Amino acid sequence: MSNMYCNTQGFSVDKESEVLRLKEAIEQCQHCRGSGLLMVRQNLHGRSYEEAKPCKKRRLLHRASLLAAAKIPPLFQNVSFGDYKPKNDAQSRALEMAKMYASQPPVPRGFLLSGPVGTGKTHLLAATLRQLVVEFGVRASYIEISLLYAGIRRGFQEGKSGGEIINPLANAELLAIDELGKGRLSPFELETLDELISRRYNEKKPTLFSTNYALGALASAAHTPLSSSELWEKSKEPHLLVERIGERIFSRICHVCDLVEFPAATPDQRKASKRRI
Repeated sequence: MSNMYCNTQGFSVDKESEVLRLKEAIEQCQHCRGSGLLMVRQNLHGRSYEEAKPCKKRRLLHRASLLAAAKIPPLFQNVSFGDYKPKNDAQSRALEMAKMYASQPPVPRGFLLSGPVGTGKTHLLAATLRQLVVEFGVRASYIEISLLYAGIRRGFQEGKSGGEIINPLANAELLAIDELGKGRLSPFELETLDELISRRYNEKKPTLFSTNYALGALASAAHTPLSSSELWEKSKEPHLLVERIGERIFSRICHVCDLVEFPAATPDQRKASKRRI
């Protein structure tokens, strides 16, 4: 059997309706003729018989539903690692790290990407989630942190508790949190973030992060085990992520994530794209 349907190029996004679609409808499948089942001839103890098995395209339909459920922003639903063009060594390291991470089912350890806006951090998060969902059937979720806070506030107005909204993210097999550190940093926001990360930390569920805030001196020691006090001492610099989210959350992230920081001079790819238009 061909494996032609089980790859990350099998989906496209309808730009007007923002709907995730298969590039070829199952009715057009050359193998199952739209039934979703294949009759496979088996031999056992000298006897030959046919057995119905799911067509690979049916598996792709299931994974398309998982990819839609991950809620990757439509702008990034079609991205891949091949689309990412590094401009410096840090971006090259981030690309190779993300590709390696996505080459196998998720492990308890995640990663964090830090850098200026427009440097492809969300691109790498989305490409990682996409490949893991499509190739391995991982149940993943994406959330932009300020939208989580806004969603919880709306939920309060509808009579929901914060826990009801956090639970699906806390229990996701793999979670990507974008724009970490963004927001007003109110007690409510920090308590929400602390609960979400603490629950995933305690249950050894991997989380991927991106942030526009710097890691500073910590980036050079990203692969060196550090105590909480050492992490804090290395992070006493202005405009750092630890100042936005606090020592407790920051320390836990450092304990379970590999870190890559893009230099402040990394070009904004979105601005470059506008100049080419």
